[in-house]
Amino acid sequence: MRNFSNSYIEKYAPSKQQLKTYLLKKYLKLSTGVNKNSVKDLIDVVIEDLEKNKFLNDKFYSNSKAKNLIRRGSSINKIRNYLINKGIKDKFINETINTINENNEDQDFFSAIKVCKKKRIGPARDENNRPLFYKKDLGILARSGFDFETSKRVMDIEKEDYKKIINLL
Repeated sequence: MRNFSNSYIEKYAPSKQQLKTYLLKKYLKLSTGVNKNSVKDLIDVVIEDLEKNKFLNDKFYSNSKAKNLIRRGSSINKIRNYLINKGIKDKFINETINTINENNEDQDFFSAIKVCKKKRIGPARDENNRPLFYKKDLGILARSGFDFETSKRVMDIEKEDYKKIINLL
């Protein structure tokens, strides 16, 4: 069990819940006729040991994934949902989101600008086509997790202001 967990941690740097799921699947696949509760207890012991030795840390996982997602232009809502799906506790998620908001109070705006640049929508479009694709671009930003006010603010930016912001990022 420890060998499986160590190799998985070396390769993927998972959250605690991801490691639990992996070990449970691995053990149930390899062995037949084993009591599921005893396997869960064994997994819990291994995970406690890994946490004690600081190989697993959900707070660090939460912070590092959030930084990575911000770099890619994800919204705060998308980051929150990603961390929830990975099994991170609400306490760590809230700490991470608060840290993001303290570092930059308008993070969603700048992330939306990055999405516009990456997908060539909104202010990144040709000026002649912007009114034609306005609703479509708002939909793209909404599916990326941005609220309506942020999306509208980004869509109403002038081309020159957009270029200045992109140069700052």
